[in-house]
Amino acid sequence: MPMPLGDTVLDQLFRTARTHNGWQAREVKPETLRQLYDLVKMGPTSANCLPARFVFVQSAEAKARLKPCLAPNNVDKTMAAPATVIVAYDTEFYEKLPHLFPHADARAWFAGNPALIQSTAFRNGSLQGGYLILAARALGLDCGPMSGFDNAKVDAAFFPDGKVKSNFLVNLGHGDPEKLRPRGPRLAFEEACQIL
Repeated sequence: MPMPLGDTVLDQLFRTARTHNGWQAREVKPETLRQLYDLVKMGPTSANCLPARFVFVQSAEAKARLKPCLAPNNVDKTMAAPATVIVAYDTEFYEKLPHLFPHADARAWFAGNPALIQSTAFRNGSLQGGYLILAARALGLDCGPMSGFDNAKVDAAFFPDGKVKSNFLVNLGHGDPEKLRPRGPRLAFEEACQIL
């Protein structure tokens, strides 16, 4: 039976974790990125659809492709990050459902229904992006998620076939604590929640 996690883990995942804008000059190794995905893929999605697609931008050539897609205030921090993940979603995710959800004809639920495809891919791909942030923190990495970029330019540069669409970006690495801003306030339970 699952047990509550200790304060050290909860701090690392939530309470003391921060969104980083500055980065130490420490690489993120390919095996760490594989380990990261191996955690992310275990998170639940509806009908096990797993629509998220992740592009880990690390090489100078890939960073050069990403740079003109970024909002001006996101260029320096993204170019300095050891890795940037393009969190995207596959609009043809349902083609993999016979393998991922074999006990029902789940492909038929989506084929020919573009509104359901879009909402399912975006919702579950976003959920997987959230798992990626938590998994990265669990592996000792810091994250800088952001949406300040031109989706159409990223899609043209990285997904030219039009089947995969970018959602948001996450800079990954070891954050520079000297470049952190004061933590922003959060809403109280009473402002954001109801128990009915």
